[in-house]
Amino acid sequence: MIVRAAGGVLHLITQPDHAALAGRIMGRWQGLYDAERRGAILHAVEEHDNGWREADAVPTVDPATGRIHDFIGAPTAVRQGVWPRGIERLGSTPWSAALVAQHALTVYDRYQQDPGWTGFFRDIATTRDELVAETTLTLTDLARDYDFVRIGDLISLMFCTLWDEETYAAWTFRRRENRVVVTPDPFAGRELPLAVVAREIPNRPYSSDADLQETLRGASTVTLAGVVAGG
Repeated sequence: MIVRAAGGVLHLITQPDHAALAGRIMGRWQGLYDAERRGAILHAVEEHDNGWREADAVPTVDPATGRIHDFIGAPTAVRQGVWPRGIERLGSTPWSAALVAQHALTVYDRYQQDPGWTGFFRDIATTRDELVAETTLTLTDLARDYDFVRIGDLISLMFCTLWDEETYAAWTFRRRENRVVVTPDPFAGRELPLAVVAREIPNRPYSSDADLQETLRGASTVTLAGVVAGG
């Protein structure tokens, strides 16, 4: 779950909705038009967070703070559990599934030395390698294709979370209000509209999971809009 503060309200965006937005963005990325495995790459971008579906359906509260668990602060068991589920859902397209496995290994790289994550990295890496072995491709090919997954993820997160600036490989991503600028320009001078659905609830501490769930039952739905363009 992405929890985006906007004054007196919170906007809750599901991880699958954020991933779908990433897919729409990368569908317009010039360097991906001629990629040999474009379809499989876009499928991975669009579905890279599908394992969060269950957790986002029933968000929880940190009892110490009353704040809603987001995708960064969710309990370790939740963050580790979403990836095997999401990878398995893509099993009929091994290359897409392998890209999502690579994504899991990448975004949690900071935990490589944490004993509580040892089994996670071992199991996901084994799964990734087995998926790659189902194809005629290599880990080098995977690393090259993965760049598109990570870029789409970062641009969408910049918009959804209101992060200010990120870099990846040769690209810089900067946000000003609801406009994300990518440098160098991958959109051939065009602006791409952004839109994602969010549930709107009061920005306050929640006393329990039940308190949050009761509030969500009466929540309104809003569409958050913006643009992404080349710099």
